[in-house]
Amino acid sequence: MIWLARHGETTWNKDRRFQGRLDVPLNDRGREQARALAERAAGHGFVALYASPLARARETAEIVGERIGLEPRLDDRLRESDVGDWAGRHKEDIARDEPEAWAAFLAAGEDFRFPGGESLAEQQRRVIAALVEITQRHELPALVVCHRGVIRCALAHTHRRGLDTYHEWTVPNGELVKL
Repeated sequence: MIWLARHGETTWNKDRRFQGRLDVPLNDRGREQARALAERAAGHGFVALYASPLARARETAEIVGERIGLEPRLDDRLRESDVGDWAGRHKEDIARDEPEAWAAFLAAGEDFRFPGGESLAEQQRRVIAALVEITQRHELPALVVCHRGVIRCALAHTHRRGLDTYHEWTVPNGELVKL
């Protein structure tokens, strides 16, 4: 069994900015969330720990790993969505300035592509490939510390409506989700 955990909060999460693949670190609240996540993770008997190499996920995984006695293994396929032109922008600004693109994002689905970035289908394929490889490489349970978009893609993969369910999954910072 694989468990997914979303990294702790960053200043950009708080400001409602798209981070995508930009390397934004945890803030103080995010570090507190990572420590709380580590306590919740301690009782699960994880035998493997993976993480996105982006600072916010890597730091969260390091905090968790210290508590559960595992060194995080970094995997580029667990990075957040390549949000292209939206990286660093406030979500409210995008909704106001690009209403059609924003509406397409809220509808999600396989065909949605971030302007100048990757499609949700491309992200889902790389994420699922990483998770399948993790299940084949280790005895389970394994913990993967990553991003909301990664978790949404993985959960949508388990649903018959697929990526049409992308926005139905609420994943707060520091959340632990059983896949």
